[in-house]
Amino acid sequence: MPWVKVLGGVVGAAALLGLGIILGHFAIPKGANQPASQELDLDPEILETVMGQLDANRIRENLRELSKEPHVASSPRDEALVQLLLQRWQDPDSGLDSAGTSEYEVLLSFPSQEQPNHVDVVGPSGDILFTCRRSEENLTKDQEAPDVLSPYAAYAPPGTPQGLLVYANQGSEEDFLYLYNEGINLQDTIALTRYGGVGRGAKAVNAAKYGVAGVLVYTDPGDINDGKSLPNETYPHSWGLPPSGVERGSYFEYFGDPLTPYLPANPSSFRLDSANASGFPPIPTQPIGFEDAKVLLCNLQGNSAPEDWQGALGCEYNLGPGFRPDGNFSADRTASAVAVPSDGNTLPHALPLLPAPTSLPATSQVNVSVHNRLVLRNSSNVLGIIRGAVEPDRYVIYGNHRDSWVHGAVDPSSGTSVLLEISRVLGTLLKKGTWRPRRSIVFASWGAEEFGLIGSTEFTEEFFSKLQERTVAYINVDISVFANATLRAQGTPPVQSVIFSAAKQIPAPGRSSLSIYDNWIQYFNRSSPVYGLVPSLGTLGAGSDYAPFIHFLGISSMDLAYTYDRSKTSARIYPTYHTAFDTFDYVDKFVDPGFSSHQAVARTAGSVLLRLSDSLFLPLNVSDYSETLHSFLQAAQQNLGTLLEQQSISLGPLVTAVEKFDEAATALGQHISALQKGTPDPLQVRMLNDQLMLLERTFLNSRAFPDERYYSHVLWAPRTGSVATFPGLSNACSRAMNTTSGSAAWAEVQRQLSILVAALEGAAATLRPVAEL
Repeated sequence: MPWVKVLGGVVGAAALLGLGIILGHFAIPKGANQPASQELDLDPEILETVMGQLDANRIRENLRELSKEPHVASSPRDEALVQLLLQRWQDPDSGLDSAGTSEYEVLLSFPSQEQPNHVDVVGPSGDILFTCRRSEENLTKDQEAPDVLSPYAAYAPPGTPQGLLVYANQGSEEDFLYLYNEGINLQDTIALTRYGGVGRGAKAVNAAKYGVAGVLVYTDPGDINDGKSLPNETYPHSWGLPPSGVERGSYFEYFGDPLTPYLPANPSSFRLDSANASGFPPIPTQPIGFEDAKVLLCNLQGNSAPEDWQGALGCEYNLGPGFRPDGNFSADRTASAVAVPSDGNTLPHALPLLPAPTSLPATSQVNVSVHNRLVLRNSSNVLGIIRGAVEPDRYVIYGNHRDSWVHGAVDPSSGTSVLLEISRVLGTLLKKGTWRPRRSIVFASWGAEEFGLIGSTEFTEEFFSKLQERTVAYINVDISVFANATLRAQGTPPVQSVIFSAAKQIPAPGRSSLSIYDNWIQYFNRSSPVYGLVPSLGTLGAGSDYAPFIHFLGISSMDLAYTYDRSKTSARIYPTYHTAFDTFDYVDKFVDPGFSSHQAVARTAGSVLLRLSDSLFLPLNVSDYSETLHSFLQAAQQNLGTLLEQQSISLGPLVTAVEKFDEAATALGQHISALQKGTPDPLQVRMLNDQLMLLERTFLNSRAFPDERYYSHVLWAPRTGSVATFPGLSNACSRAMNTTSGSAAWAEVQRQLSILVAALEGAAATLRPVAEL
C-alpha cells in the first residue's frame, strides 16, 4: 500500500539520521525503563536469558519467509523485505526504539530480458553447432520462478565477440603469461576460465591485456564438489552443485556505487559519466555451468594443460586454441532458454540442442553474446536502533545485507534470519522494561551488497565523521552457516578476546560436552606465543559489508559464521553459491538440518553484541595487536632485511615503533586491570574506552595506497607481494626488487616504511595516558 512506503520513508528519514538526530535526542535519559547508573555493566543473567531464548525453529521460519522468492537488489521482493524488517522492528511487543530506511540511487547491472545473453559454438559457415544453457535446470521448481535472474556477469559490458577458444585456468595474469609463453596467439580469442584464484573481474582484466576478446567462467566440480559431477551425485541428491548450476556475481573491481566514489549516492551528489567510470570489466564476460564447460573444454585441441590446471570434468584439459576435428558436441539434455526469432520478439521455451555433427571443423569458433545494461535504481538500507542508557553516543553496529542473486537462502538470508531472531529477543526484553544496553545498538540490513557492498559503503560515506567518532565495533554476519562443523571467525586482533569469551560459554551444536570454543580449536588453530594453542582468527579482506568499516573507517570489525570441516571437503565455498539452487530446501536438507548451527551463530553473535554494548570496560584487547605486528616484523626482517640493507634502507625505526606499541599496550592493560579492581570514576572509564575504540583509526592513512579505492588501513590493505608482512612494504618491495638503486620504486619502499612507523607511533601515543601529550 502506498501509505506504507510513505510511512517507511518518513520514519526512515528520522531513523537513519537517528545516527545523528535520534541518538542525539535520546542522549538525555528518559523513561522508567532506563537504568541511570553510570556503572551499568554486563548482566550475566540477561546474557543467559538471551542465550536461552534464541530459538532455532524461529530462525528456520525466518529463513523460509526470506528465501521463498528471489530478491535481487531493487526488485519488488527486495522492497517487500524492507517492509518486513520495518514491521518486525516496529512491533509493539518485540520491536526496537526506532526503525527506518534510507534510499540511495545507485548504478546496477542487469541482463537484458529482450536480448538474453547466450554462448554458442559457430561453424565456419555460421551455423550454430552447440548452444550453452541460458538458464539452470529446473530440479525442484524453485528454478522456474518468474523472478529468477538469468546467469550473467554483473557490470560486464555488452558485446558479441567471436573467436577460437582457449583454456586459461583461473584467469590470473600468470595463467595468461603461461599461454603466451607457450606460443599461443591470444589475440581475438575467447578464454574459458574457472572460478577461483583471482577475483571475478580480474579474469577479464588479465585477459584483455593479452588481446582476448571475451571470457567464459565456470565452476569446476574439482573445486566445489570434490570431483562429483553426475546428476545423481549432486543436488537435490546431495549438497553438490548440479551440472547446470551457474555462479552469478559482480565483476566490478571496487566496492560502493560505481558513479559516486567517496560520496553518498544521494540525488544531489556528483556522478561520474558511466562511460568514464573505472572498475568495470573491459571485455564481454559470461558465466556458464560445468555441464556446458565440459562440452567446450573436452573438445579443445592443442597441448595438454599443466597438471595443476586439470580438473574433474572427466577428460584431459587441453589449451587450444580451437576444437579437435573429431570433437563430439552431443549432450543428453535440452537447454532451457529463450529463443529469439528474427523479428526480435522473445518466445520462452526449451531450446533443444542442435544435432551434434560427427566431426567438427577445427576452425569452429565460440560466440559470446552479452547484452547487459546499466541502470540507476533506488536501493534501501534498513536501520533499527536500541538507544543506550548510559552512552547513547557510542554505537555497536550489527549488520548483514538483504539482497541476493536468486533465492539466497544461504547467502544472505541465513544471516538475516539470525539477525531477526537476535533483534526479536532483545526487542522483547526492551519492551518489557527489563533491559536496556549501556551503549546504543544499531541493527542494519544493507542493500545491494551483491553488486559491490553498495549499501554499507554509501552509509559509511554519508556518516563518515559520526561513525568514526562514535562506533565501538562492527559485527558482520552475512552467510551465518556455510555448513555445520565449526565456528569460523574473522576479525581484527582486538576483537579476538571477546569472540573467545563468548564461544567458551556456548555449547557446540550436537556435541553438548564441548563448547563452541573447544570444538572450534579442533578444526582451526594456531600456536600463540602468549596464549598457547588457540583457535585461528582469520583476517578481513573485502568479501562482505565489513570492508568499508575496517578499510575506510578504521573500525574494529569481525565476521562470524559456521562452516565445514576442511579435512572432508576441498570446496572453496558452499557448492550452490550464487545459483538458483541456493534455496530453503537446500539449507533444510543439507546445510543445517534442525538449524542448530544457525542457533549457535545467533548465540555467539548475540553474546558478542551484548558484551560490546553492555560491558563497563570495552572487551577489546589491544595487546593482541602485538602478535600481528611482531609476525609482520619478523617476516620483513627474515625475507626483506638483506634486500633492504643493500639499498641502505634500515628496519631499525620500524623495530623501535613496534617496541613502543608493545610498551604502551602493556601499560594500558595494567591500567585497566587496576581500575577493574576498584570503583573507577565514570570519566576515567569513558576516556579509557575511547582509547580502545580509537586504536584502529590510528592505522589509517588515506595517502598510503593511492591506487586502491577506500583502502586506508596500513595493516590490512590488499597484499600483492609474496612476503606476508605489512602490505604496503611487501607490495613496494615486490615492485622495486628488479629496479636499480635510487629508482622511484625504492623511494616508494622508503615512503611505505615511513608511513608504517608514523602509524605505529601514533597508535602507541593513542594508548598512552590521555593526559600525556
